[in-house]
This record gives sequence, structure tokens and C-alpha cells, in this order.
Amino acid sequence: MEPIRPQRHDIDRTTSWGKDEYTDWMDESMSWKTTCYVGDWSWLPELNIWGPDAQRFLSDFTVNSMAAHEIGQAKHAIFCSKEGKVIGEGVLARLGEQEFELNASGPVNLWLQYNLERGNYKAQSQLRREKTKVQVSGPNALYLLEKLTRESLRDIRFMRFRIVPLAGCDVAFLRQGMAGEIGFELHGPLSHLDAMLAAIMEAGQEFGIRRLGSRTALINHLEAGFPTVNLDYLPATAGAAEREFFEMYNTRLAPRGTIEWRVGVARVLKVRGSFDGDDVSAWYRSPVELGWGRNVKLDHDFWGRTALEAELQDPKRTIVSLVWNAEDVQDVCDSYFSPSEQPYEYMDMPRSLLVCSYASKVIANGREVGVATSRGYSFYYRKMISHCVIDLPFAEPGTEVTVIWGEPHKRQKEIRAVVHTYPFKRNANRETDLTKLPAQLAR
Repeated sequence: MEPIRPQRHDIDRTTSWGKDEYTDWMDESMSWKTTCYVGDWSWLPELNIWGPDAQRFLSDFTVNSMAAHEIGQAKHAIFCSKEGKVIGEGVLARLGEQEFELNASGPVNLWLQYNLERGNYKAQSQLRREKTKVQVSGPNALYLLEKLTRESLRDIRFMRFRIVPLAGCDVAFLRQGMAGEIGFELHGPLSHLDAMLAAIMEAGQEFGIRRLGSRTALINHLEAGFPTVNLDYLPATAGAAEREFFEMYNTRLAPRGTIEWRVGVARVLKVRGSFDGDDVSAWYRSPVELGWGRNVKLDHDFWGRTALEAELQDPKRTIVSLVWNAEDVQDVCDSYFSPSEQPYEYMDMPRSLLVCSYASKVIANGREVGVATSRGYSFYYRKMISHCVIDLPFAEPGTEVTVIWGEPHKRQKEIRAVVHTYPFKRNANRETDLTKLPAQLAR
């Protein structure tokens, strides 16, 4: 079987979050620690699966257990290749006895539809984009939304949802916390998006609300420890068992901006950075490597179980945070002002907006021990940090490693880094018992 290599990515800064900045990225990045933000993820499609065999189908293809998935509950669902590498993940909500909805980015939507069509399942699916996905998160989020809706939301447990009227329509309030803080994601009719955002921004003024722009939107993923498809790993769609799917959808060209283009296969196999490999599989990652091993439940048979069961018994790598040395980062930036030398590769702030997996080699003791991704600057912590999938002997916090910054065959910089706990920002607040919070925000 011919190896498949990803493309070295050209410059493409296509984003989906609206403006780059609404106030400025430093101000916006403080919001989820000090006040609250609203972010618009409505560009994500929703995959609806329904029918008598919907639950059985999902159980066959997700590493998660479906045995106790209640109506009104959502799960972080992970879908893997036969080799146990992540094809995609997302939030899987149970809407009814025989109806589920997945909100996920990347080709996992098409892959699920492909397998549903070829399996002996009494179930149907539809991929569409008809709902808002508006996130409101931060220490003041609960108080803002209770004022806006004029009702208590404290009965909504973590990863549960219920319907609440808002801006003239029924909206599903899903309790989550992508910033590691108390948060809700609001799912309503897409036609009401502007009205919802306007109502939230107006009510949020007294609570210090900020709107997230594209420069800031993924810093919370970095700080709170949420690896992202296409950025931190490539979807594992080109393995032997998935090759027919890959060949089918790799050759389909859909118009830019359509759902099919957004979730297609070929457009996401883009990479940059010092890390390199002979085959696209070098950029694949397993749930264990990404810190999601706890999601893998061996109470059912599923696609990729054999590989993951073996890895759980003998893991080789895990994910950590890296703190990049400030002096070395400064040296990279200084090179842009030195006419006598070739500058190092541009280090965007607060993080790269390139639509690709920017992966940097991590070395220790003279050999490669990991791969750093999602390099970004945390204004709150005043540090340059990144995710890093690393060999277990080097995963202890405090371990010193070196990150290689820059493309192969160009000028590169060795940047000192130190292993830090993962996630970088503690996420305990997102599962706070809301019933124990004060009735209103103290002034």
C-alpha cells in the first residue's frame, strides 16, 4: 500500500469565528478567568443519527460506553481507526430514545455516515448546519445567563442539557466548560444567532462580558487542555481498514464554505513545523496519547478496540504542557529586526492562525522524544506554552527538553522548554456544583 504524505502547508488563515479581535486579544483572553466571554462555534455542523439501531451503531464505533447514555446527557465521544488512532471527536448528545446528535469538526462526520450506510443498521443520518453553538463561559457566566433567562439554571449538571426560552425561541442549554470554567453552550435555531448574540452581549455588559475573536478562541483550548483535530493531530483516515473511505472522499471536491468542504478529508492533511515523517500516520495520535484513555471503555466491542486495549496495558506516550523559555522565544522575535541575519520563522501572537497541524520536534538527550503542537502565548500567565505528546520517561513535570522551531531545510532555533502538568490551567471549576454558589454575583 502506497504511503500517503500530508502537504507542507501554504499560507491559509481561513477562520470561522468572525472578526480577528473584538476588543483586543489580550483583553479577550482574560475573560474566562476574570469575567466571562461569548464565543460563536455555529460553523460546526451537526450530525443527527436516529432509528432503532442508532445506539448500537454508535456503540460499535465509539470508544465510549453507550450503556448508560441518558436522554438529556452529552458525552465527549471519540472515534478511532482500526489501528486505534483518533479519526475525530466531539460532543455526542442524546436527544431522545432513538435520536443522537454529534457536534464535531473534520471528516469524522463523513466517516460515520460511510459506515452507517455500509452496515446492517436500522438507522438514518443527516449532516446539516441548522443550529447555533454559542458558548458563554467564565466566573460570571451563570449569573449573566440567569439574569437573561429570568430562571435558575442550577439544576443543569455537568454535560447535561435542558430547553430554556431565549431571544424568542427554545434553546438547549448544555452545561460544559471548554475554558475550564463554568460554561454553557447554547443550541438554538441558526436563524436566531444574531438575536441571541445581541441579547447576551447586552445583558453581559454589567458582568464584564467579552466576545472572542479568532486570535483568542483557541487559547482556552491550549490552557485548559483540549487537543484539536487538524491542529494537534491529523484524522486517521488513511489506514488500511479506512483506505476505501479515504480514496472515496479524498477525490471529492466540494465548494469552499459548504459542509462537505468543511468536513472533507484532503483539505485537512496539511502540516508545518520541524516535525516530519515518512507517512501521514506520523501525525496520528491515539486517545491514550492525547490524555483521553479514561474515555476508553472495554465493556463493549468497538472499531479499534484490540489496538487500544493493548496500548492501555502498555502505554508509551502521554500528553503534557510545555513552558517555552522566554529568552529563546525573545531571540526568535529579535531576529526579525536584524538585517544581517536570516530571520527565524514567524512566531504569530498569541498563536498561529494557520489552518494546519504545526508540529515541532522535541528532543532530549540527543534524540527525539516528543512532538509539540498548538504553541501559544498565554497573556494571563505571561508564558509561551504548548501541548506536547511525549515519551513517558520524559513526562515528569520539571523535565528539561528542547523544541526545534522552524521548517525543515530553513533556519531553525533550539528553544529550551520545561515539562508542566496537563492541563496547564486547572479545570476543577467547570464541574462546580451550581446549587452551592451565591444567589447572585457579589458587587
